[in-house]
Amino acid sequence: MALTHFDQKGDAHMVDVSDKAVTARVAVAEGHVKMAQDTFDIIAEGRAKKGDVLSVARLAGIMGAKKTADLIPLCHPLPITKVAVELTLDPDLPGVRVAATVKTTGQTGVEMEALTAVSTACLTVYDMAKAVDKAMEIGGIRVLLKDGGKSGRYEA
Repeated sequence: MALTHFDQKGDAHMVDVSDKAVTARVAVAEGHVKMAQDTFDIIAEGRAKKGDVLSVARLAGIMGAKKTADLIPLCHPLPITKVAVELTLDPDLPGVRVAATVKTTGQTGVEMEALTAVSTACLTVYDMAKAVDKAMEIGGIRVLLKDGGKSGRYEA
């Protein structure tokens, strides 16, 4: 299988999707931010100095999905029809689990938008709590589901 973002000479290029069918497409991605118990407690109790960490991170994730083509050089700008970002406090990490669902009707998938939504939300959690915990770890960012288009359905 060849990488699609390189031409025959090996130069990077944006894939031509003009001959692809317009279909309903969806992608779901996940990730997490692991933190100290004290940091988890501050977020869970709404005591973060910068405000409501989960609400701000949710909005940041939505904005990140919408800006994906501006951040990832070879991504197509897409008419996104839905972005949902869920942040869940997980005392077992301890930390925050992030899931993003992105939908479009178009000629290419939205995996990158879902991954960017998760990444942006995780980075925002870090930003909002870094004053009390610089050792937080962001991880587990991956695609859980993609559906639509010629390559069909993928589930992790």
